[in-house]
Amino acid sequence: MKQLVTEESNFQPRAYTKAELATLYNPTSCITVALKTLSRWMKENELLMAELEAVRYNKYRRTFTPKEVGIIVKYLGEP
Repeated sequence: MKQLVTEESNFQPRAYTKAELATLYNPTSCITVALKTLSRWMKENELLMAELEAVRYNKYRRTFTPKEVGIIVKYLGEP
């Protein structure tokens, strides 16, 4: 069976500030609302939070590491 060719994604799992990643997920929202929305999505996903805690996620840090971004994208999909 032939596989359909899909577009390659331009999203790069690198270090992002929380505001930057939140804006990518919620481009039409202001930064404050985008941050709160991303935070809510993360807290509601127990598997996501468990995996983030396993890599020592610090909710007070202003950036996500590339590994944390990869985990977030794994559970929330690409922005």
